[in-house]
Amino acid sequence: MASSRDGALARLHQASKSYGKVNALHGVDLALRGGELLALLGPNGAGKTTAIGLLLGLLRADAGTVELFGQDPQNIDARRHIGVMLQDANLPSTLRVGELIRLTSSWYPAPRSVQESAELAGVADLLERPYGKLSGGQQRRVQFALALCGRPRLLFLDEPTVGMDIEARSKLWSAIRHLVAEGNGVVLTTHYLEEAEALADRVCVMARGRVISEGSVDALRARVAMKRVRCTTQLPIEIIEAWPGVVEVTREHDRTCIATEQAECVARRLLALDAELADLEIRAAGLAEAFTELTRDDNVASLQEAA
Repeated sequence: MASSRDGALARLHQASKSYGKVNALHGVDLALRGGELLALLGPNGAGKTTAIGLLLGLLRADAGTVELFGQDPQNIDARRHIGVMLQDANLPSTLRVGELIRLTSSWYPAPRSVQESAELAGVADLLERPYGKLSGGQQRRVQFALALCGRPRLLFLDEPTVGMDIEARSKLWSAIRHLVAEGNGVVLTTHYLEEAEALADRVCVMARGRVISEGSVDALRARVAMKRVRCTTQLPIEIIEAWPGVVEVTREHDRTCIATEQAECVARRLLALDAELADLEIRAAGLAEAFTELTRDDNVASLQEAA
């Protein structure tokens, strides 16, 4: 199965798509590579679902090109090498989990065994249970088993851990890392930004039908000037709030947290004014803060104008 010369398994090139007068995508470039997890993030209406729909062959682009393993995404030979886990899955409720995996595996040329798929997805103990009798989190794990049973080279996961408890989510993260380590590509859409931060090799942030930022988690965090200064200090909050560059000051128990774009200056002031200062640390913005900053309406508008 072919890939492009730069190793991309699938790509959008200047892809655009409209629904009537609504422009869902505007000239989007996106490449999906093996051995990498790409987190596709953005607020509702950003164009994520449309972009994935084009890559899966569920939609046709109005302009630009869309490739899946170097072919038309609607080509059955290309589609046999993908696995998909969407938010909504309408599966027969009376079939047992083992029957569902066996049925889905039959559509692929060289699938995993039922047992291997079940163990990877953490549902080996559910094989004899009817799908309709499972909890929401268990059903999501079964859907993950169905997505990976055909040995896909490229896996699309749309909000995969919704409804899962902490233990199930941790096991699914481990399975995803295993698939990426095998050289497969994974596309993840999630509203759990800590999930993207934990798993993603590359993050693509979309807004208003455009890609507004793309890079590693650290690169995205570095684009946000805001930092958090945490310490134990006896200085009153009112004094710290009046310092230049301080955006917010909060105190929880004996720890003070200061949000500022001038972290080094704030740290020097703290050291100069409080001889009893302790536990001083400076942290860069997390992915959640970077995402919030990048997708603010005024930032999106300025980025689009620059483009």
